[in-house]
Amino acid sequence: MRISAVQRTENENRIRAAMDRLLRGEIPPGGKCDIKTLAIEAAVDRTAFYGTRPYSHLRVEFERRVQALQDAGETPDPREAQIARLIAENSKLRKRLAQSEQTIDALSDFRTQALARLAAQHEEIVRLHEAAAKADGVTRLPTSRAATKVIGSCS
Repeated sequence: MRISAVQRTENENRIRAAMDRLLRGEIPPGGKCDIKTLAIEAAVDRTAFYGTRPYSHLRVEFERRVQALQDAGETPDPREAQIARLIAENSKLRKRLAQSEQTIDALSDFRTQALARLAAQHEEIVRLHEAAAKADGVTRLPTSRAATKVIGSCS
């Protein structure tokens, strides 16, 4: 079915208006900033944007404008911006997790070494006490009971 020049102009105007809305970020629920949503918003058959169809030049213009916005660092589709933000956040959190795991491993190694040193020192102290108890020339000093006796006022 052929359309008249007036109908074609009206369709192009609707397409351009829908294109401007989408590029401003006014994306309908369930839509994206793509040709399918553009066709739905302009009430035009999507196949009219491909090949040698009448609105293929508008598809090229739309894709060029979308690419220009993306190159400028803007994203007309808020979902795509959210996806990009979440991917970056996910990457950042994975790096933090890896650093945390490295820190935990280092602290666990330090803890193991410290416990091993404490155990070795304890064994050495016990050995020295036993050696001192067996030695004849060592005199043991009496334990001081004065440390437990309170002299004077504590206040």
